[in-house]
Amino acid sequence: MPIFEFECRSCGHAFEQLVLPGRPETAEKPSCPACQATNTERTLSICAISSESTRQSALQKARKRNQSVVVEKEREEFKEMVEHANEHH
Repeated sequence: MPIFEFECRSCGHAFEQLVLPGRPETAEKPSCPACQATNTERTLSICAISSESTRQSALQKARKRNQSVVVEKEREEFKEMVEHANEHH
């Protein structure tokens, strides 16, 4: 049973989708498990291939994911600071 890789165009989440034999339509437009959007794109699976371009691509994707996590963490910390300040005034 083939497993295809997808990336959500809405949130950037990368995920895999199992395609059952005789049902290729299940691989057409699966919903993103992170945000439930159906704006997904099937990506090429690269197995055990490492080159400068694949490493750079993986690094860019990781930095993008990390940046969104950092921004969300900063928002939450700021929100907590504001709530804390409001409680003590």
